[in-house]
Amino acid sequence: MFDGYDSCSEDTSSSSSSDESEEEVAPLPSSLPIIKNNGQVYTYPDGKSGMATCEMCGMVGVRDAFYSKTKRFCSVSCSRSYSSNSKKASILARLQGKPPTKKAKVLQKQPLVAKLAAYAQYQATLQNQAKTKAAVPVEGFSWGNYINSNSFTAAPVTCFKHAPMGTCWGDIAEGVRVEVPNTDCSLPTKVFWIAGIVKLAGYSALLRYEGFENDSSLDFWCNVCGSDIHPVGWCATSGKPLVPPRTIQHKYTNWKAFLVKRLTGAKTLPPDFSQKVSESMEYPFKTSMRVEVVDKTHLCRTRVAVVESVIGGRLRLVYEESEDKTDDFWCHMYSPLIHHVGWSRSIGHRFKRSDITKKQDGHFDAPPHLFMKVKEVDAAGEWFKEGMKLEAIDPLNLSAICVATIRKVLADGYLMIGIDGSEAADGSDWFCYHATSPSIFPVGFCEINMIELTPPRGYAKLPFKWFDYLRETDSIAAPVKLFNKEVPNHGFHVGMKLEAVDLMEPRLVCVATVTRIIHRLLRIHFDGWEDEYDQWVDCESPDLYPVGWCQLTGYQLQPPAPQSSRDSQSSSSKQKKKAKSQQYKGHKKTTSLQLKEELLDGEEYSFLQGASDQESNGSASYYIKQEP
Repeated sequence: MFDGYDSCSEDTSSSSSSDESEEEVAPLPSSLPIIKNNGQVYTYPDGKSGMATCEMCGMVGVRDAFYSKTKRFCSVSCSRSYSSNSKKASILARLQGKPPTKKAKVLQKQPLVAKLAAYAQYQATLQNQAKTKAAVPVEGFSWGNYINSNSFTAAPVTCFKHAPMGTCWGDIAEGVRVEVPNTDCSLPTKVFWIAGIVKLAGYSALLRYEGFENDSSLDFWCNVCGSDIHPVGWCATSGKPLVPPRTIQHKYTNWKAFLVKRLTGAKTLPPDFSQKVSESMEYPFKTSMRVEVVDKTHLCRTRVAVVESVIGGRLRLVYEESEDKTDDFWCHMYSPLIHHVGWSRSIGHRFKRSDITKKQDGHFDAPPHLFMKVKEVDAAGEWFKEGMKLEAIDPLNLSAICVATIRKVLADGYLMIGIDGSEAADGSDWFCYHATSPSIFPVGFCEINMIELTPPRGYAKLPFKWFDYLRETDSIAAPVKLFNKEVPNHGFHVGMKLEAVDLMEPRLVCVATVTRIIHRLLRIHFDGWEDEYDQWVDCESPDLYPVGWCQLTGYQLQPPAPQSSRDSQSSSSKQKKKAKSQQYKGHKKTTSLQLKEELLDGEEYSFLQGASDQESNGSASYYIKQEP
């Protein structure tokens, strides 16, 4: 591990400054590997195991692979060449710039550092190592600067079980040590040094090189899951040189002793961390798979679509009849909006049959087990009934929770729901939620939690009172015990930053903030935009991601609107946003409802279940394709 700075003295004593300036390493959670000095995590080049340096050519490699009993040479040729005094003197003189001594300790002088670095880099280019996906920077926006300049806090990765490493993040926290490229170096090749995590924001970490103490001048942000971050000991096993940053190179005369004291007992990443990252970014959905997905232009039905691409678990689906592949729809693979082919028929949901009579070559149905499973329900006893009242997030206006009515009860626990006062005569704007959905609530939920409830359109008896409304409509409230009351320990707090899908235009992932938490319900605010564009989202929604998710997966992140745009939203910027919202906002429902008059055509089929008649999924106007 210490081959990169063998220019330091081999004496066991270090400078007084290194002894006196050391601070005790704070204890960290025990699930991460503990760095030891007995060879279990890192070893010394002169130890009985680990790495060794060839005394002839300077090659760094695994000690057990070296030649001879003393393990002094990397090959037979180096051993024989070393016996030639003239060649030995020539090589050592070239490395050090002066006549060599009899012992190979001359290899620990400074010129060898460059030699080792150059050779390690050359050796790395010859190795056929598996390549990990590099983090993709987002032009014009830096999460690190955004968080630092405003003292923001980001939601931890463990809040997002569907995201890469979400279930195996462990105890990665401030104080964990890693090996990273040393950018404060004049060597022409890539060398590394050890750094500690100063601050963690999602996948992004603020790192400080070991030895800088309280000096933050060279602190830098990087993605913990990126290809350039490794556990301590990786350089030793990979033959990479560790070289202290140029700025602090003068601080200590014995860097080995310094690192031993600083790192012993500290935490580092698990040795298989990069493998876990790669595995967590493997997705079961593949291109050319066929699925059933909501029809974004006629929300009362589903259509067959084909997976065109997969990015970070998000699917770009192209409707099967789209010849130029421009008629697409974005959603996460765990979204409740996609199902296996045949799902609509099985529960009695309306479905648009494709004009394509048979599958295109290479297309195949996605296996049912790939889709997110809903919780099984028992509808045999007391259950939801048509006409029951409830409160529901309005998918035509995700910032509102509205008075709603159960219009149809489908199979497997699915319900067709309509927003009171806004329903089309043919029920074409009903939307489908499962009985366990976190987007439906019992009567009185908003009042208890001090949320503004949106009354039926045109209802004049304000303020709205449920008792009066139930009596006036001669209806009953859905029993409270039928609703999903599970509240997971999600870990979100008000003010936390994250990356969130704009469900009004689901191809966009934006910088966002949690502004309110009601049990498992989160109020998501898109930074730089007005509150009217906020959205209610469940804490386990697959459309929420940790800070750095876009960088890790290569998805484009939408940064906050600049201050100038915020100040002028009443003009161009605001009009542009409103142009999008006009098809989605509750008071603009008539725009989308005009489409519903075309629904009862020859292409549409209703698969009936029991006594149910034609159903439609008007689950959200945000499925309507937007013009750029």
